[in-house]
Amino acid sequence: MTREEALAIYRAGQQVVVRVLCEMSDKIESLQKRVNELEKIVARLSKNSSNSSKPPSSDDITKPKPKNKNEEKRNIGAQPGHPRNERSPFPREDIDKFHGYKLASCPDCHGEVILLDMEPRIIQQVELKEILVTKEEHRSYPVWCKNCQKIHHMPFPPEVAREGLFRERLTALVAYMKHVDHASFSTIRKFIRDVLKIKISRGYLRKVIQKVSDSLEEPYKELLDLLPLEKVVNVDETGHKENGDKFWTWVFRTSLYVLFKIDKSRGSEVLTEVLGKEFNGVLGCDYFSSYRKYMKDFHIAIQFCIAHLIRDIRFLISFPDAETRVYGEKLLESVKNLFKVIGKREEMTEQAFKNGLEEAKETIMTVAIRDVPSSLDKDGKEEKREAQNMANRFRKHGKAYFEFITTPGIKPTNNVAEQAIRFVVIDRMITQGTRSIKGRETNERLWTVIATCRLQERSAYNFISEAVNAYFHNHSPPSLLSDFT
Repeated sequence: MTREEALAIYRAGQQVVVRVLCEMSDKIESLQKRVNELEKIVARLSKNSSNSSKPPSSDDITKPKPKNKNEEKRNIGAQPGHPRNERSPFPREDIDKFHGYKLASCPDCHGEVILLDMEPRIIQQVELKEILVTKEEHRSYPVWCKNCQKIHHMPFPPEVAREGLFRERLTALVAYMKHVDHASFSTIRKFIRDVLKIKISRGYLRKVIQKVSDSLEEPYKELLDLLPLEKVVNVDETGHKENGDKFWTWVFRTSLYVLFKIDKSRGSEVLTEVLGKEFNGVLGCDYFSSYRKYMKDFHIAIQFCIAHLIRDIRFLISFPDAETRVYGEKLLESVKNLFKVIGKREEMTEQAFKNGLEEAKETIMTVAIRDVPSSLDKDGKEEKREAQNMANRFRKHGKAYFEFITTPGIKPTNNVAEQAIRFVVIDRMITQGTRSIKGRETNERLWTVIATCRLQERSAYNFISEAVNAYFHNHSPPSLLSDFT
């Protein structure tokens, strides 16, 4: 509005001035409301892995800032003070062939030399054999029966018929390459063709993997039956595609084993199916609604992940509203003080540590629930909804963030479950998920074996070989808990 236009309105009289001011006030209020809405949208779109539960892979990848040219450039390789890592030599009994080298005379003066009673210098080498596989042929000769007037063949041994072309160690190798090395069937086929000199099809490799899956059915079921009896279970889930449909891979992590379950649902019914309605342990998880429903329906004790809570609080700090930011900053500081107490555990007595945790807990609850910013618009709707949602979270489930204080074995974060599911995410990205029910079962069982063996510091290849051997010879399968029962 120009000066002349403003004077014209003024000279038009009181009623015109009031009408124009009211119109301008309504327009300003409407625009301010729109600005607030857009600021909230921008804040939500700015969510990343540091202030929400979004995975790091979803973060925006921007070019890093150039380094200061005045900074000292670090050399490539090990840095000063870094401990030297060397391979432990093979024991003498593992050496297949020895080569000895002795000087016949002095290399300088060509004089006579005497052999000393000292350890020799050693270089050890490893080489692949030119023929890596042994090839066997089983023959069942035909015989003629005069009475029956038929040709008969002696049946092959059951384990031979079950094995097929690949015996146990080669069968286990295919499974290991597929699920530990994340190799595709095409890659495995090329390796077997070029290195082992055997031509096979991708279809046959799938049949080999199915045999491995069948051999792991009982070890997997043993863990599945044991889960409802555990005192502490950490749970997480991640999505993947199967023929365009959304499926969810659930991970259940205990102190001794890890179990994977693939399901169409991300709902609490999966928890009910796996853990049951009478689960009497503590569930470590994030704040996802399925866990809250399972907690409510069956009165389950839960430890919500404080690491996820910190990310949600950081989102409050990134909000455009000043009061919401201040509330988030106070809450974040109180949570950090809790971790400071945890960090000083070794310096404190048992009672002092417990008192420190309780005090930090009370401070967090007080900050979260008291003095929560609130403002209603002209329609009576809450404008500071994000801060109010956080406060309501603590009013309803605040106790579930501090179960670790009174329950031995439970941790304040759900990191162990997230770490267990990480290699599955990598495998899913490379192999593009599953395609059928059998594919789901195979992944569940092999992922379970691989993650459990890693947790127990065992060889997944050795366990798969033992399971396949038992399957081929119709023996009892090995247990993933055999060393711990």
